[in-house]
Amino acid sequence: MKRTRFAARCAAITTATALLLGVAGMAMAEENHGDQDVDVNVGITELVDGGVLAMSVAGTATTLTEDGSTPTVRQFKGTLPTVTVTDTRTASEIPAGAGWYVLGTSTDFAGGAGQPAISASHLGWAPRVIDGGESGLVAEGDQVDTVMDSSPIAVGLVDQELLALALDSGAIASEGQWTATADLFLRTPATVAPGGYTAKLTLSLFE
Repeated sequence: MKRTRFAARCAAITTATALLLGVAGMAMAEENHGDQDVDVNVGITELVDGGVLAMSVAGTATTLTEDGSTPTVRQFKGTLPTVTVTDTRTASEIPAGAGWYVLGTSTDFAGGAGQPAISASHLGWAPRVIDGGESGLVAEGDQVDTVMDSSPIAVGLVDQELLALALDSGAIASEGQWTATADLFLRTPATVAPGGYTAKLTLSLFE
């Protein structure tokens, strides 16, 4: 009997101790005993090999959704991910008379289930400069219509078409960065085969 009572008392003490520790642990977790800041420093050295002209695109895909279709023409709209051109060169590093420009061209839309491809001539865009810098010397390209339109300018993104350009890189080099995008639209006959389609739109930066 004595052993049984002793074991029971030990169990009770152990349980009570565990409960007290649990409460104490909770209290410690909720009570702030002081803060300490840490300064994060970095040293950025000047580029010794000169600056560069580069392009980046904020995304690797975009989706077109149906909008504005008529009984005879299906229309699908979307937006090109933002294109950023960065120039870290000084004016003295840029050849006289140099200018940069961004071009875009698309492949045909391949059917995911074997349906006939949709020619890139059905894909058009309306370029837009988002941030052309304080000088305003960065310009957007003209709208490119599709084979479904009667535009004499261009027919789809079959060839390389202009998204944005700067005629004088040296004059705007101090601004450092510019952004542009484009409203995309795919126009097809109403008889187009249903299903998923994919095309690759390639953007290229030249100077």
